[in-house]
Amino acid sequence: MSDTQTLIENRPPSVAALFLERVAATPDAEAYRYPVPSPKLSASPEQGGAPAGQGPDDWKSLSWAQAAERVFAVAAGLIELGVQPEQRVALASSTRVEWILADLGIMCAGAATTTIYPQTNADESAFILADSESKVLIAEDAAQLAKAVEKRAELPALTHVVVIDPTGVESSDWVLTLAELEARGAAHLEKNPDLIKEKVGAITSDQLATLIYTSGTTGRPKGVRLPHDNWSYMAKATAGTGLISADDVQYLWLPLAHVFGKVLTSGQIEVGHVTAVDGRVDKIIENLPVVQPTYMAAVPRIFEKVYNGVAAKARAGGGAKYKIFQWAAEVAREYAKVSQDNFRRTGAASVPFGLGAKYKVADALVFAKIREAFGGNLRACVSGSAALAPEIGYFFAGAGIHILEGYGLTESSAASFVNPGEAYRTGTVGKPLPGTEVRIADDGEILLRGPGIMEGYHGLPEKTAEVLEPDGWFHTGDIGELSPDGYLRITDRKKDLIKTSGGKYIAPAEVEGQFKGVCPYVSNILVHGADRNFCTALIALDEPSILEWAKENGLAGKSYADVVAAPATVALVEGYVTELNGGLQRWQTIKKFRLLPRDLDIEHGEITPSLKLKRPVVEREYKHLIDEMYAGSREA
Repeated sequence: MSDTQTLIENRPPSVAALFLERVAATPDAEAYRYPVPSPKLSASPEQGGAPAGQGPDDWKSLSWAQAAERVFAVAAGLIELGVQPEQRVALASSTRVEWILADLGIMCAGAATTTIYPQTNADESAFILADSESKVLIAEDAAQLAKAVEKRAELPALTHVVVIDPTGVESSDWVLTLAELEARGAAHLEKNPDLIKEKVGAITSDQLATLIYTSGTTGRPKGVRLPHDNWSYMAKATAGTGLISADDVQYLWLPLAHVFGKVLTSGQIEVGHVTAVDGRVDKIIENLPVVQPTYMAAVPRIFEKVYNGVAAKARAGGGAKYKIFQWAAEVAREYAKVSQDNFRRTGAASVPFGLGAKYKVADALVFAKIREAFGGNLRACVSGSAALAPEIGYFFAGAGIHILEGYGLTESSAASFVNPGEAYRTGTVGKPLPGTEVRIADDGEILLRGPGIMEGYHGLPEKTAEVLEPDGWFHTGDIGELSPDGYLRITDRKKDLIKTSGGKYIAPAEVEGQFKGVCPYVSNILVHGADRNFCTALIALDEPSILEWAKENGLAGKSYADVVAAPATVALVEGYVTELNGGLQRWQTIKKFRLLPRDLDIEHGEITPSLKLKRPVVEREYKHLIDEMYAGSREA
C-alpha cells in the first residue's frame, strides 16, 4: 500500500479532529494572515477611504493556537445558544479570516455550516435559511443582517443572528456580535474546559458537516449534503497529490461559500502552511506583491482579466511595445506547447535551441514583469469552476505562471481531478485525486465514485436518485474524454451541447474558450445555435480594456454602451470572430454576433457567484438580439 493510500485510509472522521491535531502539532506556527484597515483612516475603502493592505504593516497574523482559541470560543458560544449536533448554522459573508474561524467553530460544535453568498438577494437567502432550517445565521455586516430582518417572519427556526462587523448594528435578544458570541463561549469554556474535545470526539464520519446550495444555472438552488468524511478525505487527498507543503504561502480570495474554497481550507489544515485571506477581488493586484504567495487558486475569469490587462497596457505603450507583446505571447505559447509535449514523451521539458534563445529575450522583456506582478514567488495556480481557454493557459505557462486546471462539482466536494505538478497538461483537468474513480459513459458523460461524493440533495430524494446510482456512481452532467494515461479533458456540459437544425453537435464552451484566447477584449461570450441552421454569439467586452482601446481610436470620453455600439468597435470584434472561424469546422462558425450594452454580472443573475454563465437567463434577457440575428433566415 502506498503512503498516499495509507494517508487516505487512515483519515480521521472529521476536519474538526484534523484541526485539533494541527493545533497540537504546531501551536506557535503562523496559520492565517489577514488585512486590517490602517488606524489613520477615517473611512473604509467602500466609503472612499484609502485601501487597506498597502504594506506588511497592514497585515496581522494568527498562530494555530491563537486561531484555536477563537474557534473554540465560537464553538462553545454556539453550544451555549442551544445549537445541537448536525443542526445548521448559516454563514453569509465574503471571504475573510472570520469566515474560516466561524466555519471551524461550527464544525467543532458538531453542527453543520450552510453557506450563503453575500451577493444572494433577500428572497433566495430566506429560501436557503428556511430550506436548511438554520438555527443561527452568522452575517458579515448590517447589510446581511437586514436581509434576515426583512424575512424574519418566514424563518421560525432562526433563533439568533451573529454579526461579524458590528458597525451600525444594535445588539438584542435576537442579534449579537461575533465578539459577544466569543465572550459567551469563553465563559462557557471556563466552566467546561473539555467541552470541545468531547464534542469533536463524538463526531462521526457520516455526520453532516456542510450544506452548500448549488448556485445553479436554472431554478431554485439544491442543498448538497456533504458529511464530515468528505472534507477529511479532501484534506488527505489534496495533501497526497504533493502539490502543497508546510512551506507554502497560500493567497485565498475565492468565495468561501463555494465548495472550492472549502477544499483549500481543509488542505491547509492537513499540511499546516500559511494562508493569507482577503476576499476583495479589487485588491488582488495590490495584495500579490505584499503576500508573495507560492500558490493560489482562481477561476478562469481572473486569468482572462490579467491577460486582457497586460495586453491593454502593452497596447497603450505604443505600436512597438504592442508588437513586442504579441511576439512574446506567441513565443510563450510555442514554448509551453513544445516543453509540455517533450515532457510527456521524454520526461524532460526541453525545447530546441532557437526557441530557447527567443524565450530568453521574451522573458527579459515581458514574462519576468508578469511573474513579479504575481508576487515573484508563485510556484503554481490552481484553476477551477469553469474551463480555461487553452491559448490563455499556454500563454501563462510559457510566462512561468503554471496554471494547474482541476475539476469537480459541489456534489463531489469540488476537487475530483487536478493536474499533477510538473507533468501538467494545459487543456486538461489532470488526473483523479487519490481514492477517486472515474469512468466515461456510453454517451460521453463523466461518472465519478469515491469518498468525495455527496450524501445527496437535502430533502430531495427523487433529485438525488436522478444523479446518484445505488452503487455510488455519480452522474456529473459533463461530457469528457480520458487519455490512455488518465488525463481528463472536459468538452462541455451535457445539457449545454447544441444540436443544429442540420443535425451537427457543437460544444459551445469549446468555441467560447477559443474566442477568449483570440480576442483580448472579451469578458463573456455565449454561443447560440440549438435547432438553428447556423451559430450566433452574444459578446460582452471587458470594460477597462475596451475603454483603453477607445481612447486611441477616436472614442475617448464615451461610455461603455456608446463604445460597444460604435461601428469601429463592431469592426474590431468582427476581425477576431473571423480569426476564430478560421480554426473551426464549418458548422461551428459564428455567422453573426451582437455586442451587449453592458457586461454580464451576478446582480442581474446572468452569471453565478463562481462566475459561471447562466445560459437560460442570458438567452431570455437578450432574446430580442438573438431573434434579430436569425430574422430573415430560412427558419425564421
